[in-house]
Amino acid sequence: MSDIALQAEANNFLQHHPDTEAVDLLISDLNGVIRGKRIETEALHKVAKDGAAMPASVFSLDVTGKTVEACGLGLKIGEPDRTCALLPESLSAVPWQRRPTAQALMNMYEADGTPFFGDPRHVLAGVLDKIKALGLTPVVAVELEFYLIDTERDNQGRPQPPISPKTGKREQHTQVYSISLLDEYGAFLDDISAFTSEQGIPADTAIAEYAPGQFEINLKHQADPLAACDNGILLKRVIKATAEKHGMEASFMAKPYEDQAGNGMHIHVSLVDELGNNVFAEEDREFSQTLEHAIGGLLKLMPESMGLFCPNINSYRRMRPEYYVPMSANWGIDNRTTSVRIPASAEHAKRIEHRVSGADANPYLVVAAILAAMHYGITHGTDPGDRTENNAFDSESTPLPTRLVDALDRLNGSAILREYLGDAFVDLFITCKAEELAEFERHVTGLETQWFLTTV
Repeated sequence: MSDIALQAEANNFLQHHPDTEAVDLLISDLNGVIRGKRIETEALHKVAKDGAAMPASVFSLDVTGKTVEACGLGLKIGEPDRTCALLPESLSAVPWQRRPTAQALMNMYEADGTPFFGDPRHVLAGVLDKIKALGLTPVVAVELEFYLIDTERDNQGRPQPPISPKTGKREQHTQVYSISLLDEYGAFLDDISAFTSEQGIPADTAIAEYAPGQFEINLKHQADPLAACDNGILLKRVIKATAEKHGMEASFMAKPYEDQAGNGMHIHVSLVDELGNNVFAEEDREFSQTLEHAIGGLLKLMPESMGLFCPNINSYRRMRPEYYVPMSANWGIDNRTTSVRIPASAEHAKRIEHRVSGADANPYLVVAAILAAMHYGITHGTDPGDRTENNAFDSESTPLPTRLVDALDRLNGSAILREYLGDAFVDLFITCKAEELAEFERHVTGLETQWFLTTV
């Protein structure tokens, strides 16, 4: 969209929201953490015309917000700015703010107008171009699990479930799919529904999940993977803000509790052709050969993609079979123990559910890796092998990395993913996460002190 069109969009928005005093300009870093700046409304037209300056080093931040200098985007090159352009049609009100505020998403560009290589949204856009070159459009939906937690920690500093707004007692039991639990947190969920509706985020189903205080909110399918991931990022922002409004915190940490289920991010994907037909469905067959090849690509590249699906130390704490977290590359029909599940559905809704990623992952990078693998499988006719029946945890299939160091090593050596995501981006991501891992491993934990201080 041209700067003239962006200025017209800004004018139209402010005409409908004349009380707006400030605008939050948002961009997702490698970790899926929203970064950006807040401007006064008077500056919005200038940003629409010229963009906003942000340092390139925003894409070399670790999860704590510290610049990883080894990435080469910080002091080494003088902390230069790049230009961030407003994303068309992303201006919306921020209804939970006391001061009338709007928000808009941005993309980062080089001085010559080319996409900045480290921006995860551009990485996804590059993969999407390859899919579209086949005459296909991915239809994508994001499902996010999260915990509501008390703002007060327990006597050992650990998180604890919230106090029920209805009973006044702390949540202690698992009530998966409980409607009464949704009723207990009805005011919280109603606010999420209202806020997402006002912001145009297509939130759909709310589910009580597999642990005390755990919920899942699903987004509707969209024939635009970029928009689907935009909404995944913005939904997290809504959920966190709404939890704060209700005196709680929301956590998308992969494994906040040692003895409870982790938080996953499941991705649903189908492919439609230029006539709008779902190419995963085929008359007189259970599903099409295109779907088989897409699954084949997903399974082949899954071990190499784990650093993107599970990008943090804590991500791998989630990988326990009793909590339905896949630990091998396998597939099945309507089987929630597999990493790639083909849900029971009508033919027009035939799709893949990718069940590996944690809710702590960056949705742009997760979907980029998924679409890259599907493209590879389709263009190379990759055989998925036999489907898994019954309990996949009892079957023999390709194991997935269960430590971050191994996952990063597999990603580093993946010529295929480097081709799809770009060498420069893969090197940036690995450098950032490897430094983060090294910093974590230098830390002496409380458990180490308990075990070894006076024992050895």
